[in-house]
Amino acid sequence: MIELEVNQKYYTTCELKNMGYSYYKIGQMEENGQLHRINRSTYENLSYKGDENDFVNAAAYVPNGVICLMSAARYYELTNFLPDVIDVAIDRKKKISTLPDWPQIKIFYFSPSRMDAGVTEITEDGDSFRIFDIEKTVVDIIYYRNKIGIEETSEVLRNYLTRQNRQIDRLYTYAKMLRCETIVRTYLEVLVS
Repeated sequence: MIELEVNQKYYTTCELKNMGYSYYKIGQMEENGQLHRINRSTYENLSYKGDENDFVNAAAYVPNGVICLMSAARYYELTNFLPDVIDVAIDRKKKISTLPDWPQIKIFYFSPSRMDAGVTEITEDGDSFRIFDIEKTVVDIIYYRNKIGIEETSEVLRNYLTRQNRQIDRLYTYAKMLRCETIVRTYLEVLVS
């Protein structure tokens, strides 16, 4: 049998099965304190030795979720705001059964078209999480500006516009796709002028 990696915090049942563990063995590992079951498909490796990553933890509890809004803005260094929750988007038809006490996770229910656009996967050590790319994050923040706050929205857009690697065409593509082109254009015109 293969030993669990000490640098991978979470394993799905499928990954454990592919490593050669039977359901019986997985159950034994849970009883012996090697694994802790989080939900139907994910286990926490209790011998994990790496750094804690809130986004990886959120991804384990919300397997089909995508880091979004102010959490994604913080990841891309678009804001100085330190969120006390992790913003995670899920398809509005999905349900989440278990959420951890820490990190606190705030669920946003997105339409399928908003969920599928601009998703990238980031892998750190053996674990990974999904996050919206930077342009999609900016468009979503402008779309949800009334929930997030006008000052925070303006800060995110100002910081985005100072970046050398910004892609305004891509920003407009997302805005058009998500039917918020007019408000994105208005924000850009106000901040650029």
